[in-house]
Amino acid sequence: MDKANVLESSRMWRETAEEIAKDYPDVILEHMLVDNAAMQLIKNPKQFDIIVTENMFGDILSDEASVLTGSLGMLPSASISTNGPNLYEPIHGSAPDIAGKNLANPIGTILSAASLLRLSFGLEDEAKAVEQAVETVLEYGLRTGDIANGQPTITSTSEMIAEIKANLLDQEAISNIMGAYA
Repeated sequence: MDKANVLESSRMWRETAEEIAKDYPDVILEHMLVDNAAMQLIKNPKQFDIIVTENMFGDILSDEASVLTGSLGMLPSASISTNGPNLYEPIHGSAPDIAGKNLANPIGTILSAASLLRLSFGLEDEAKAVEQAVETVLEYGLRTGDIANGQPTITSTSEMIAEIKANLLDQEAISNIMGAYA
């Protein structure tokens, strides 16, 4: 995603993306202007697998995408580097208004850890187990305040973490690993 029709830096972004894409022939590269991407993200979010963009556009699009999931607290992100460390973090900021109140949604952070397992350590089964634990808790109806939407079951940050952890520990895929570190 870029703004190559207006910004010189975005034209350079496209050139760089095209050059790098040659090294990954199995990956389909499609360019999209960021303003169209914002519309398409709301209109048909399933068309996107991975969005690659610069920081400012990423901040805007990730905030917009959070509406689709119900909250900024739901979304993980990864900044991947070929030459240095990767950074995994939820898309939300520090939320100083709720800091220390046990109200934050931990799901984006937990799913960022799943991305770390998958992308940095190659632990696909373990990443899937974490994602499944989150999905199970949400299917059960547990919600933090930001995604409650009138649901009767609302949990604190620590309660949500405990529920996800309990579901994770019940899964076959990582029971041996968790047992080794418990």
